[in-house]
Amino acid sequence: MSFDAHGALHSWSLGIAVTASLIVVALVYWRGWYHLPNAFQNVARGRRLTAFVSGVFILCVAIGSPLAARDHELLTVHMVQHLLVMTVAAPLMLLGAPVITLLNGLPRPLVNRVLMPILRCSSVHKLESTVAHPVFCWFASTAVVITWHIPALFELALRSDWWHGVEQVSFFTAGLLFWWPVVQPWPSVASWSQWTVPLYLFLATMPCDALSAFLTFCDRVVYPSYLTSHRIFSISPLADQEFAGALMWVCVTFAYVAPAAAVTIRILSPSDTPRKMRFPAKLNAYSATPEQIPE
Repeated sequence: MSFDAHGALHSWSLGIAVTASLIVVALVYWRGWYHLPNAFQNVARGRRLTAFVSGVFILCVAIGSPLAARDHELLTVHMVQHLLVMTVAAPLMLLGAPVITLLNGLPRPLVNRVLMPILRCSSVHKLESTVAHPVFCWFASTAVVITWHIPALFELALRSDWWHGVEQVSFFTAGLLFWWPVVQPWPSVASWSQWTVPLYLFLATMPCDALSAFLTFCDRVVYPSYLTSHRIFSISPLADQEFAGALMWVCVTFAYVAPAAAVTIRILSPSDTPRKMRFPAKLNAYSATPEQIPE
């Protein structure tokens, strides 16, 4: 195995725009979390902050660490990158209750005069209801995963830094959309049966299983770039592809089945009580007045 440790240390690069954006988001979230009042302790618990910050950190690791710098050499690394973005970073950030916390961290004039009027708009309400619906989220996230694994588009992302960036944004957005109906951060309010979530997660494994099975059992290298790439490990391109497919198969299965099982147990539990709203009703994004957003 040949590995340039010095080069790896200097391969941490997110770009100025991405780095600045993540720093700003983290600072706004911290400010919002710190200033949430006592009435919102369900939001302000340390685990919310830990979840969001962990999600941001894992996103940085996935797209800007030495790991990310090797995704052009090994399909397995590329697969790890996608899994971290979609199945780890995205749900962790949603578990941090980002909407209400970021709103509370932004300057008050911006929230009162710009954001709240937009959130109360009926067309925005309808759009949110559509985009947050499990059917839309399932099709959107599945389409992103399948589309970017088409050989022509996959190769395009490997050859072009710009398209690679588009790919990463697509996977992160798809991850947020996919986990939104499961986590349901404010202002999302479920209008569907609780049994929808286990079914939603189970159905989501099917296209991923099909794709991972194809990569695992295919007798040829699907993405030609990996045939000629410099390899840091003594592993053949076909074995690398097989391992990447198996990794996707196992990780996605556990990532989706585990929360599905947890939700099912909660539904079937005899001690289960009706779930309370996580946030006071007066803070519904579409009916609240600007002064009702906590200082």
